[in-house]
Amino acid sequence: MPMRTIRQHIDRRAATQPDHPYLIAPETGRTLTYAGLKRESESLTRYLLMLGMAKGDKVSFMLHNGYQSARLLLGAMYGGFVVQPINLLSQHSQLRFVLEHSDTRAVFVASEYRQRLDDALQAIDRPIRVIPTDVDARELFEESAAPAPALPPVDEDDDALLMYTSGTTGKPKGCVLSHRNCVAGGEFTSAAHHLSDRDRVLCALPLYHINGQIVTAVAPLVHGGSVVMPHRFSASGYWELVSQYRCTWINVVPTIIAYLLNGPDPRALGLAIDQVRFCRCASAPLPPEQHRAFESRFGIGIIETFGMTETAAPCFTNPYEPHRRKVGSPGTAFGNEARIVDPATGAELAAGETGEISVRGDNVMKGYYKDPENTARTLGADGWMRTGDLGYMDADGFVFVTGRIKELIIKGGENIAPREIDESLLKHPAVLEAAAVGIPDPRYGQEILAAVVLKPGSACTAEELTDHCLRDLGRFKTPKVIRMVDELPKGPSGKVQRLKLLEM
Repeated sequence: MPMRTIRQHIDRRAATQPDHPYLIAPETGRTLTYAGLKRESESLTRYLLMLGMAKGDKVSFMLHNGYQSARLLLGAMYGGFVVQPINLLSQHSQLRFVLEHSDTRAVFVASEYRQRLDDALQAIDRPIRVIPTDVDARELFEESAAPAPALPPVDEDDDALLMYTSGTTGKPKGCVLSHRNCVAGGEFTSAAHHLSDRDRVLCALPLYHINGQIVTAVAPLVHGGSVVMPHRFSASGYWELVSQYRCTWINVVPTIIAYLLNGPDPRALGLAIDQVRFCRCASAPLPPEQHRAFESRFGIGIIETFGMTETAAPCFTNPYEPHRRKVGSPGTAFGNEARIVDPATGAELAAGETGEISVRGDNVMKGYYKDPENTARTLGADGWMRTGDLGYMDADGFVFVTGRIKELIIKGGENIAPREIDESLLKHPAVLEAAAVGIPDPRYGQEILAAVVLKPGSACTAEELTDHCLRDLGRFKTPKVIRMVDELPKGPSGKVQRLKLLEM
């Protein structure tokens, strides 16, 4: 019988490897075993039921990573509730919208975020229970002496997660993911990367993002591994945690790659990283220059992947075997089907032709919450989901992502992928990060603006970068405007939000 719910996987691990660590919290040294995870998931479920909540009710948490955020994520899903993690980067209007639109019944909140939550709740005309929470607390609540209510049944088609997109072009959309969707994402991750109960991952990505949730929280349930979960990513302490806890794989985004490349060399500090089998990179395209530089410096192979909130994280991955990987591509479809289609007609395109990336499989969301119009535009009756990403597929089935349809720069009728501009700028030794976007132009319709973050201690002018692009890209694709900025606007995964550059 296939195991397609979070509860089934927690129960199985508690039965087969009860004393095996599931989670290690480095700030406190506390370990949560699989038996403990089951016990605490049952306790949380009964607590929520005794508050008057019912199966299918939404439960939110406003916490940074740690023992309690992981427990809440999995424990609430275990009980049949729908988890709605709140993006800690949300501004007031976004926070208020999500709290109201999601129909959440309760919010577990750390003290540092309480005032922001209270301010947002003032504009909402319905009761929402606020439960103060310490991310490192041993307990969330006092056990009641009253008879414990029975756990409701949980089915693979039941909703498990309600995740809101970043909303760069309008109001956030709520992606509804079932237990089957979440488990499928964990299965794909485990199978693609050959993971087992001997593996341990460092979770440096936030649990309010799909990558952190599925790849580093759910996948270990599937393969019986463990996860080290610090409160936040720290470039200075990253390799120390990898070494101290003997992590066998790491899960990052391109922004983390950039910061690690400009941080200390772990081997020069005497840190052990030879046990790391691979580095998984996702959430945004990784510039080939940084890909090669990371592998050369740290001796750890990168497996580049691609996923979305709507696909419960992974849907493309490079092969596990290093010689089969292709730099610059997030790989081939894994665990689901994929094709490239004409954005206007939906017709499938031939190998090498650029169009919209579409996917179909058990990982694809049920739809957008209370939004049938966007659901219909995104999900076809045949199960194919339009991703909104542009790319092409080569003869070997490897996909190459060229950008978002809404972010494509159209200059003088010619399509220019912003990523091409980014990668050119990143070749310059003074550039840490770069992002290009189209700006209005009376002559060409659109011109190119590039925002650049320089490496610490580096000095470079916009004129020097313009000359660099002229040599590398030619005049037509060279940015008309280059702006030096302290940081690029990013979503919770570290993905650059290009359209927000226009507001800067």
